[in-house]
Amino acid sequence: MSNKRDYYEVLGVSKNADESEIKRAYRKLALKYHPDKNPGDASAEEKFKEAAEAYEVLSNPEKKAQYDRFGHAGMGGAGGFGGGMNMDDIFSQFGDIFGGAFGGSFGGSRGGSRVVKGTNLRVKMKLTLDEISGGVKKKIKVNKLVQADGVTFKSCPTCQGTGRITRVAQTFLGAMQTQSACHVCQGAGKSIDKKPADADAQGLRKQEEIIEIEIPAGVEDGMQLSVRGKGNAGPFNGAPGDLIVVIEEVAHDELRREGENLHYDAFLHFTDAVLGASIEVPTVGGKVKIKVDAGTQSGKVLRLRGKGLPSVQRYGTGDLFVHLHVYTPTNVSKEEKVILEKLRDSENFDPYKAQKDKSFFSRMRDIFS
Repeated sequence: MSNKRDYYEVLGVSKNADESEIKRAYRKLALKYHPDKNPGDASAEEKFKEAAEAYEVLSNPEKKAQYDRFGHAGMGGAGGFGGGMNMDDIFSQFGDIFGGAFGGSFGGSRGGSRVVKGTNLRVKMKLTLDEISGGVKKKIKVNKLVQADGVTFKSCPTCQGTGRITRVAQTFLGAMQTQSACHVCQGAGKSIDKKPADADAQGLRKQEEIIEIEIPAGVEDGMQLSVRGKGNAGPFNGAPGDLIVVIEEVAHDELRREGENLHYDAFLHFTDAVLGASIEVPTVGGKVKIKVDAGTQSGKVLRLRGKGLPSVQRYGTGDLFVHLHVYTPTNVSKEEKVILEKLRDSENFDPYKAQKDKSFFSRMRDIFS
């Protein structure tokens, strides 16, 4: 299981905390453990990153819902997904939350400029139940923006490399000064000096890349996993975005999924239901044989423990439920009809007699309870 601390525990808030509570809790922790206040303190830096990672998830409604449902595994805690944030990620994403703290910039010694993060890429990945059952490594080809070779930068002439624009407005209270990210360099403090012909205005170009992704066992249809740093490169040599992998579950030919449990409809020959038999049923690991007792009634459900799917949070494995249905033919030959008519006259085949049989009712309760 993941050794990460619960994100709510990290921020010290309850699961019912609203956006403002989460933001206040994060700001308090980040100010306490900020590298500028704790120079050279590796422990404080780790706590600073931990708080930022928790805030990144809990402040995003979509990610928060995913985390509430699947925990760290849903955010990619297994297999390299959603790894810890680096300082550039934190400074680029959450600088504005501190207002004027640390000299007007989140990074302090960074002089106001910030690392501009690239956009995320989103891909769909189809998985079979067999792949979901055991987890799988997949290689996918993506067409993404990368930093072009030969690009050089210079200080942004609009903000003189600070990454921020200062405006002074005269009000009835006097001169009011405000700062905002430079609209030309997006706060990076850089502009393109030289670039090759195939690069865009931000020094980026399209390139295909093969990315290997490790999918943890037990994922579900619609689940989203984040592969950090595998999205589009950031403008002006900024930090890359993430690759968002959306899981699409391929329907199984015979099995139905319900969470971690699987269901299978087995149709029995009438004589097998009466006399008992051994039948084969499919599982995600291959076919297995199960025993059908003599006198089995249609509608009975057999439970095969541990033959379902593993929990994505590694809390165990589901079961396979085999639903037994006695097949009734719709067309019979004359010879078959004669045989059936004789059976109809037999007391053993009299349903009215069975209704008076207490043991029969006991068996039926077992089926539907």
